Amino acid sequence: MNTLTRRLLLACLPAALCLPASAADWPSRPVHLIVGFPAGSSPDLTARALAEPLSRALGQPVVVDNKVGAGGNIAADAVAKATDGHTLGLMINGNMTIARILNPKVSYDPLKDLAPVGLIGTAPLLLTVPTSSPGETPAQWLALARQRGSQLSYGSPGVGTVAHLGMELLKQKAGIDPVHVPYPGNPQIINAMLGGQIQLALLPPGLAMTQVRAGKLRAVGTTSSGRSALVPEVGSLSDAGVKNYQLEIWNAVAAPASMPAAQVHKLSAIVSDIVRSPDMRQRLFQQGWQVVGSSPEGLKNRIEADTKALGDIIRQQKIEQN
Repeated sequence: MNTLTRRLLLACLPAALCLPASAADWPSRPVHLIVGFPAGSSPDLTARALAEPLSRALGQPVVVDNKVGAGGNIAADAVAKATDGHTLGLMINGNMTIARILNPKVSYDPLKDLAPVGLIGTAPLLLTVPTSSPGETPAQWLALARQRGSQLSYGSPGVGTVAHLGMELLKQKAGIDPVHVPYPGNPQIINAMLGGQIQLALLPPGLAMTQVRAGKLRAVGTTSSGRSALVPEVGSLSDAGVKNYQLEIWNAVAAPASMPAAQVHKLSAIVSDIVRSPDMRQRLFQQGWQVVGSSPEGLKNRIEADTKALGDIIRQQKIEQN
């Protein structure tokens, strides 16, 4: 028995003694952890990192099940409609917040049909520009961007993605006005910036900093409230004068809303202890996440805040996802 397993068992024992029988006896068979993105994607890597220690803590196999499509909404719908009591989801923020605001045809309601279990990790996005962009400081770049208005264009991985909505929010906060150009994914966005087709983008730090450190792109600032441990050498956009602007991507564990509250809280305590362990914290950091490990209530508060902030942008800009 390794150190993490012993710690999990000791941490869970007092709670288990106080749980109703239905929670103490759960799970009684293998647990399926559904992911809405393909093998090798960031959500998939997190799910597979979580599966082994979660299996040890629960005493049952945890099977990662990739249900790809519709930006993760197919997987989220499968979790929402599961009735076996042994189905969970590893989800990104879009699936748990704005899915139905973007597309009323989405067949599940994130706020009603999913039970928040716990926030795993967060990461800011990084405003990135070509190295040839003018302006010696982030504040100077923003001032010049305001002057150029719609002469500039930005890329995102698609309509309704956090990078798209985050840039629309940045346009309001910073007074810039670049034109949106959607791409299939972030690699294509980077190629477009390197080729001069677009002039800026919000990118995950782990992906962007490879190009920045190679001298191919330049970092203007992060969307965090202050410096991020993921990219400590880069200041925030708030530091550059963009007030009241903070945006993060995140991932979390969710269950069907039908799961009993006692089981949700048991699972949340276990997941939180796993992701906060030193080994897992380091592993997730290498994947580009700052570990949180929140309670169900903490995740619920985050969902409500993000739904309002991003929902306001969607409604103001009349953004639709078909």
